[in-house]
Amino acid sequence: MTSILADIYLWVKALHVMAVISWMAGLFYLPRLFVYHAEQVKTGDAADGLFQTMEMKLLRVIMNPAMVVTWVAGLMLVLTPGIVDWSMVWPWTKAVSVLGMTWFHMWLAGRRKAFEVGQNSLTGRNYRMMNEVPTILMVVIVLSVIVKF
Repeated sequence: MTSILADIYLWVKALHVMAVISWMAGLFYLPRLFVYHAEQVKTGDAADGLFQTMEMKLLRVIMNPAMVVTWVAGLMLVLTPGIVDWSMVWPWTKAVSVLGMTWFHMWLAGRRKAFEVGQNSLTGRNYRMMNEVPTILMVVIVLSVIVKF
């Protein structure tokens, strides 16, 4: 199994990068949709339904599959011999940040459900602040992987 992973390493790495880009695009865009939904839409009007459809499709059609592919390809990379030196700090900072990114994804899914049932309690400002979370985690992940501190 490990020799197969070594043979397909570059393909898996490319798939991982593409999946991460797709996932990150959703993680940046969904909170922005929530900002406009919270600030400019009244529960039950036509725009509410439109926003709910956009948010649901973004989450289910793009973000969820991208997250799963990111995780599967990432675990395949981790299992490839000679790729990760667990005695260094960088794989641990990346792992914690990826768990944080996954938590944020799940938090967004919960917020989408709150909009769906008309129980959103956060403001546009709250969503703007939370929109910084994936940026901070991305910086930590990229520095961890590239600089390998």
